[in-house]
Amino acid sequence: MFDGLKDKLSGFTSDVEEDVDEEALEAEEEPDPDEADGEVPADQATDAEPATDAQPSEGDTQAATPAATDDQSGTGSEPSAADSEAIDESATASSAAVEDGDAVPDADSQSDDAAETEADSASKAEPESDEAEPESDEDDGGRGLAAKAKLMATGKTVIEEEDLQSHLDDLELALLSSDVEMSVANEILDGVKENLTGQTRRRLSSTGNLVRDALRESLYDVINVGQFDFDERVQQADKPVTIVFTGVNGVGKTTSIAKLAQYFEERGLSTVLANGDTYRAGANEQLEKHAENLDKKIITHEQGSDPTAVVYDAVEYAKANDIDVVLGDTAGRLHTSDDLMAQLEKIDRNIDPDMTLFVDEAVAGQDAVNRAREFNDAAEIDGAILTKADADPQGGAAISVAHVTGKPILFLGTGQDYDDLEPFDPEEIVDSLIGE
Repeated sequence: MFDGLKDKLSGFTSDVEEDVDEEALEAEEEPDPDEADGEVPADQATDAEPATDAQPSEGDTQAATPAATDDQSGTGSEPSAADSEAIDESATASSAAVEDGDAVPDADSQSDDAAETEADSASKAEPESDEAEPESDEDDGGRGLAAKAKLMATGKTVIEEEDLQSHLDDLELALLSSDVEMSVANEILDGVKENLTGQTRRRLSSTGNLVRDALRESLYDVINVGQFDFDERVQQADKPVTIVFTGVNGVGKTTSIAKLAQYFEERGLSTVLANGDTYRAGANEQLEKHAENLDKKIITHEQGSDPTAVVYDAVEYAKANDIDVVLGDTAGRLHTSDDLMAQLEKIDRNIDPDMTLFVDEAVAGQDAVNRAREFNDAAEIDGAILTKADADPQGGAAISVAHVTGKPILFLGTGQDYDDLEPFDPEEIVDSLIGE
């Protein structure tokens, strides 16, 4: 079921994933902005710094200066014993320094050392200047570049609207070619765009889940419009519950009534059938055959009778015999059939049914969507049943009917047997279209 639309949606997600991953690969291969600007990485800068213990300390300079002063002041006088020992030690140290090439520098070399010291001080101050640069870049309007660099550093990039546009165009074509109504297709596209644009994706990682989740959420929002618990509403309503069926000729209304009779029987609810289609030759025989197969009571009048009277008699029978549900058929009609539409209005006024269900074929596609809208405008419906869903490769009607009417799809007919009636579950439908 819906295989055609499923394939097209799968193609959309795979194409976006492939395109996104190609862009991520290109971003991965781009050079680091810092290296491109010629800046030296921090670890290399650390390695290039001179060792701290190679620099002469202030204490060493001060210690050498007194020794030289004592040397000069001692000329022409006899040193004391203590002074002699000091002079000997100084001479020994001086001699060792000469041998090691570390003699006290002269004035020129002191000037050079002072220049080196100033250069070192400037070098040590440079990191603070580097740390301040990013803030300056932001002040100069470089915030976008900084944000991009930050995302790249964390391995992520941002999905932009222009990244998606060509894929959204393809998705729109896929939806329309699958009989999805135009306004519904636009709603889905807007949802996907909103769910994806501005999101971040991890570079070189599969984005398939991100794309599928965005598409799944958008589809679910469209399909789930007006959804309610059908079984719960029937169980909680005052008995008998009256349900009237409407739609055009030949779409499976009568068969759907029989299937619902079986559906209620399996849930412990008794039913009576009412043939309100008093205009079509053979309508009585068709419904009577279903009633016989299911062992159900049927209320009929002769051809040409008032449909409202038939449904009314069925309701009275249900009250008298403690029957839970009345299922009333009506003549197939178009919304342009004024007389027949007036009959629906009369049934609504006099019977006040608990629910009016619209029945059409899923394979009718766009026609089913248009008819659902027109019937809802002419005589408000509470929900829809789509027949022949098993033969529908596209799924456009199932995607669209709820959105255009604001009323939910309640059941899908999936075959000719009485058991071939499946409750419509939006989550299951979306999962079957998108995949787990």
